[in-house]
Amino acid sequence: MPMESDLPQQLEQRDRERLRAYREHLEFYGGAQWRGSPRQRERRLTFNYVRAFIDKLASYLTDGMSVMVEPWDSSPEAVDRSRRGQEALLSIAASSALEQLDYETEVDTAILGDGCYKVTWDAEAGDGGDGRVRVTAPDVQGVFAWWAGDDMSRLWRVASRYPLAPEEAEAMYGVRARGAQATVVEAWTERELALWVDGRLLEERPNPYGLIPFIVFPNLREPKRPWGVSDIPPLMEPQRELNRAFSQLSTIMELSGNPIAVLEGVEEAQDIAVQPGAVWELPERARAYLLDLLQGGGIRLHTEFIDLLYRTLHDLSEAPRTAFGDNVRNLSGVALEMELHPLLQKVRRKRLIRGAVYLRRADMALRILERHTGVSYRPARLRMSWGALLPRDRGRLVREEQTLVEMGAHSLRRAMAELGIEDPELELARVREEREETAQRVRAREPGRNGAV
Repeated sequence: MPMESDLPQQLEQRDRERLRAYREHLEFYGGAQWRGSPRQRERRLTFNYVRAFIDKLASYLTDGMSVMVEPWDSSPEAVDRSRRGQEALLSIAASSALEQLDYETEVDTAILGDGCYKVTWDAEAGDGGDGRVRVTAPDVQGVFAWWAGDDMSRLWRVASRYPLAPEEAEAMYGVRARGAQATVVEAWTERELALWVDGRLLEERPNPYGLIPFIVFPNLREPKRPWGVSDIPPLMEPQRELNRAFSQLSTIMELSGNPIAVLEGVEEAQDIAVQPGAVWELPERARAYLLDLLQGGGIRLHTEFIDLLYRTLHDLSEAPRTAFGDNVRNLSGVALEMELHPLLQKVRRKRLIRGAVYLRRADMALRILERHTGVSYRPARLRMSWGALLPRDRGRLVREEQTLVEMGAHSLRRAMAELGIEDPELELARVREEREETAQRVRAREPGRNGAV
């Protein structure tokens, strides 16, 4: 199906509500959490707990994750393919700085509600300039997607819009920008790629990969909707109320340190100063006193209200205080897991989505690598390995994996992956090499060897 020539103009009218929500959520995460303009002398404090919750959850979600390549079967060829595939994925992860990219993308996805990865071939990269796979995370604010009918899991077209500086546009595409920057639009289907710069179609050619090199995914899925849900909306009102409560309490504390003088029965007052040793002359029956804003336990009501807001924020974010290191009861084991259960459930819901994304990204990278290098990496089994959400006793974990391997319930490679070894195949090769070296030294020392008597 040929691309519409006016596709860049269509994008200007597309998904306006989605893009408006993105901007609102980004501003809120950045600290713009008060409504309207401040009144004269109004104090506005911002304690950005929303940012802390999102950053904390992203750390829990991405810690220790990796994609493992396992043999399709037990044949030597399958084992060799899986070893090559694991080495290729580790190389791609290092060259694309995936550990940092995945964390940043997870934070962005939690804020906006949607995320995106792009997997392409960079022909000029690599140690010898012979090319390599590159993984990037385009700004989802410039990504537009078309799904196949009622199948929300399959894209038939993706358009990516992004700005370029004038010198970049001229160097890359030979186009002089019309304004302060050039706007580039890429539109991909499985068969075609079209490119526009400042609304002018530059090229339309066959897709060099045979697949759409984008993965568009939701933060949390809303039933029957293609786009996802941000973590921010449920936290907006509690966060705003917390800011108001802190601001009010701060004003009260300041006024208590600089008390207000109250004069009763005085029609005019001049040169009244609140300072140590000050002497006031008052008319008969007049009265003067300092207003004590802390009397009657009023401050306690404010702090109790703030504690209630804290609880509301933690409940809605599903991140208990213990997740921030506040383990006053010294919980461990099952008790700690029950305390953190809301957070664990939320992370697991997100991992259901992210696992499919990272496996698809790895498969896409291997397919593109095969296409450009001719080296075979498939068929192979791809499996997600996630980091532990709770503190773990490594000694106990080693003993458990040893038992599972001896029982035949786990392979040695699986056990090594569970222990956090990134490349089990490489580690096994090193073990075999060291054992062979040790055996050779032992044989060399045996009597009757190498001419010894």
